[in-house]
Amino acid sequence: MVKISSIEIGDFPLILAPMEEISDPPFRMICKNFGADMVYSEFISSEAIIRKIPKSLRKAVIFTEERPIAIQIYGYNEKSMKEAAEHVEQLNPDFIDLNFGCPVKKVITKGAGAGALKDIPNLVKMAESVVRSTKIPVTVKTRLGWDNDSICIPELAEMLQDVGIQALAIHARTAKQKYQGKADWSWIGKTLENPRLKIPVFGNGDVINAEIALEMKNKYPVSGIMVGRAAVGNPWLFSQIKHYFEKNELLPFPSINERIDVCYGHLLKSAQWKNEQYAVREHRKYYKNYFKGLADFRIFKMKLMEVYGIEEVKSIFDEIKAFYSLIH
Repeated sequence: MVKISSIEIGDFPLILAPMEEISDPPFRMICKNFGADMVYSEFISSEAIIRKIPKSLRKAVIFTEERPIAIQIYGYNEKSMKEAAEHVEQLNPDFIDLNFGCPVKKVITKGAGAGALKDIPNLVKMAESVVRSTKIPVTVKTRLGWDNDSICIPELAEMLQDVGIQALAIHARTAKQKYQGKADWSWIGKTLENPRLKIPVFGNGDVINAEIALEMKNKYPVSGIMVGRAAVGNPWLFSQIKHYFEKNELLPFPSINERIDVCYGHLLKSAQWKNEQYAVREHRKYYKNYFKGLADFRIFKMKLMEVYGIEEVKSIFDEIKAFYSLIH
């Protein structure tokens, strides 16, 4: 059983990665229902937490059904990160996670997210300060290094452990790569060769199906796997991976009716969390993935892009069910 501090998170946990404007409570709970063992909040600016900006504080709301859950914060200033962690502790997450991996330009130019990888002493100092400021276990999500000439994850992992970080998730790309090119898990393997490294290490990057998940599990001695973009509009991925681990057989892909039911349930949860019009508009970004591979879906997608009410969406979903029942 893998533990972060004293908290059990599964025998070989599958973890939903934190994703900005994706990993909200409705999506997290759907992924939990399909087998995610642990989830993260969207990343939240430490400065915004300190200033008590409502939109940012709302990202830190968590529900009992989601546990174990980490609230993830980012920043570039030791004092701000420490103060933000103290505030987040009052919200009682299972873990506080430090984002040293986001490659978005507006984040890294300030030295936050993956930008912290340009200044390893300051990164480690921030991590240590947060650890000392809270009783909640602190974890880190980061990348291999700033670029190919400055890969530092084997050394950084040990440094983070030594200042009290309780678990580490490694996205197997550099900051400069962003999400391009192939994730290089061999660096995760090299990191895990260190006999001093005792904390759980989770691998992340390019796990897009059950076969790749099993390959990574067998090839590298990671404690678990983190899944990000591949789960967007495809929450079944968690159950598919677990079934493949256990039975060595692939589950059939969900039927059109199953896809619609889950997509619609996701929309209803989003409408409860936000408001109907906003949820319907925001949900448009999910249709491409929920209905990936469906022939002749474009006409229905165009219709879905033009409506603003849940009843209208439901009516189009009923059309989709009827259409594909005739051609299958």
